[in-house]
Amino acid sequence: MTKAWTKSDWRTFPRIQMPDYPDTGALAAAEAKLSKYPPLVFAGEARKLTKSLGQVAKGEAFLLQGGDCAESFGEFGADSIRDTFRVMLQMAMVLTFGAKCPVVKVGRMAGQFAKPRSSPTETQGGLELPIYRGDIINDTAFTPEARIPNPERMLQAYTQAAASLNLLRAFSTGGYADVHHVHGWTLGFIEGENAAKYANMANRISDALDFMSAAGVNQDTAHSLSSVDFYTSHEALLLEYEEALCRTDSTTGMPVAGSGHMLWIGDRTRQPDGAHVEFLRGVQNPIGLKCGPTISAEDLKVLIGKLNPDNTPGRLTLIARFGAGKVGDHLPRLIQAVREIGAEVVWSCDPMHGNTIKSDSGYKTRPFEAVLQEVREFFAIHNAEGTYPGGVHFEMTGKDVTECTGGVRAVSDDDLSSRYHTVCDPRLNASQALELAFLVAEEISEHREKKAAA
Repeated sequence: MTKAWTKSDWRTFPRIQMPDYPDTGALAAAEAKLSKYPPLVFAGEARKLTKSLGQVAKGEAFLLQGGDCAESFGEFGADSIRDTFRVMLQMAMVLTFGAKCPVVKVGRMAGQFAKPRSSPTETQGGLELPIYRGDIINDTAFTPEARIPNPERMLQAYTQAAASLNLLRAFSTGGYADVHHVHGWTLGFIEGENAAKYANMANRISDALDFMSAAGVNQDTAHSLSSVDFYTSHEALLLEYEEALCRTDSTTGMPVAGSGHMLWIGDRTRQPDGAHVEFLRGVQNPIGLKCGPTISAEDLKVLIGKLNPDNTPGRLTLIARFGAGKVGDHLPRLIQAVREIGAEVVWSCDPMHGNTIKSDSGYKTRPFEAVLQEVREFFAIHNAEGTYPGGVHFEMTGKDVTECTGGVRAVSDDDLSSRYHTVCDPRLNASQALELAFLVAEEISEHREKKAAA
């Protein structure tokens, strides 16, 4: 896969959604400094994730991928990392019970700093400035100085990612992830009047934990009950940053992206002859590919051939993002394209990006019901096609924000202004994310029952 590839080859390919740095000397200095820093993740971890995703591709596990829309320097803190990690664990427990299989946990964390944008500029009060592209590139402040791409911000992003990973590793193995703690948090969620409808599944989980304890299976006898494997992921958009952190794996001699365990290519940057595809085809990390309404079956086949030429299970995850009511127009033809070439892929559903609207109050939001509808359509089509709906991909936070409407706590348009904290796109709050996990668990359970009866 990598014999005719070097980590800088992407520079000769067409590039989009990337900044033009006015100070090329400062850019070169930042890249040189980054290239000497230790990698944030290691090749063995990436290989382990690929193996786990290979189980998903075979229908033997399920992928939960979630986290921030765009990580912020200003919002960075241990509490926010802990809260999102905690909700991910709660979601994973509910999904594990519903799916009756392992759940692979991948956060949109410790690297999700850059965002593709629909326009290169924005205008406020008659002043037009470059668009905000994420804290790794420029600043949200609407001033000419703040919007100039600054390569020094890559170094700050690295430092924040390293600190985030350090804390996530501690949470994953230091006892915080104990299943009894996690389930206790979930029981708090169902105490709300509107969430009581999920009590049946929560009580069945309680019974299962009680049985295991009675049988002598507990955190003292089973390490897996008190620790988890938790991986990080982000969109590989800023290729200068990605190249600087790319390393050679001493075990295999193959390149590995040291910036995150799993990287994905966005729907706007998936051109088969583009710079992003060229870079990511050469690293051994598991790769995600966002698939929106405009992707053609032929382009998908070409992309699969480039990104996973050896057809390794777990190497490539196709992340469908169409919008509620549109999944049936596009997903079947992509499933057919994959079937025609015999490709081993993980199918995941991103129900966030196709369901963004502008509310009557002027805020960009995502209705909970539309998000849920797209997930249900995704499962229904895979049921009809005889393929496996292997994962979900959510933009979410552990904070009690009011950015997406709906859910058991019924966030309304009028509520959006009270705790609208995102620097880019609206995120599910902790309650909405956990509610979706319960509902997705029901879909998985029904899918498995139908498959068993077939």
